[in-house]
Amino acid sequence: MGLRPDGPDARLTAVAPKKSKESAETGSTNLGGEALDLPFEKAMRRLSVIVEELESGQLSLEESLVRFEEGVHLARASQKKLDEAEAKVELLLAVSEDGTPETEEIEDS
Repeated sequence: MGLRPDGPDARLTAVAPKKSKESAETGSTNLGGEALDLPFEKAMRRLSVIVEELESGQLSLEESLVRFEEGVHLARASQKKLDEAEAKVELLLAVSEDGTPETEEIEDS
């Protein structure tokens, strides 16, 4: 007795994300493990839309999983951008022990 692909024991192997109006407006997201290439503000707006969609309870399980995965990727990419910005600010505000500003070349990422 084998598993039917549509039966209750079938595994969810891949769910293609639906392009919503909001995702089309905010740009494409890459869920393949690479950092998302959205500006921070757009990523935050998209993350807000995802939270609203998940909280609404109107999505199917599969759609919820896709949105959750996208949200996790957006949150991680956004946190990375915040960490990079914080590091730049720390470099700009750095002072030596005698109180003189320390200068260092900042690399653009």
